[in-house]
Amino acid sequence: MNNDLPLTRLFLFKSPSLSEQMTKTDELETEHSAAQRNDSFQIATNLLLSFKYAGQGVSYAFRTQRNFRIHLLIGAIALTLSVYFHLSAVACSIISLTIALVLVLELLNTALEAVVDLTVGREFHQLAKITKDCAAGAVLIAAIAALLIAGVLLLPHILQRLALI
Repeated sequence: MNNDLPLTRLFLFKSPSLSEQMTKTDELETEHSAAQRNDSFQIATNLLLSFKYAGQGVSYAFRTQRNFRIHLLIGAIALTLSVYFHLSAVACSIISLTIALVLVLELLNTALEAVVDLTVGREFHQLAKITKDCAAGAVLIAAIAALLIAGVLLLPHILQRLALI
């Protein structure tokens, strides 16, 4: 079985599935916003525009990726517990960094999935599956590590609080 993609498929800029997704996502945008989106393929002319594009990426992930919202909620709970139990600044920093790592990997996973979908379209391709599965696996490993780290730092305080009740 030949797993190589034809060169013509590698250089497609639009696929039906991505176009459909973009249409659903952009229904509420005006023509002006669409023109600005087209400009996003160019270098941002100023720092504020760069932040705007980055914010749009985070917003897209929040709106469309269930796992991103779940990771964000669990991260917020972990940080809230860190503050409630008066963890040290170092412990809070470690928890914050692991949460950030999971969120960053989730954003990269989302971007990678979009690029793969853009490349292969609606066709099944074993290399596309491997790419998506590996990216999702990276998020899973980071999420498990974050849970373990938060557990090690928070669990003694939680158990101590439960023993007092």
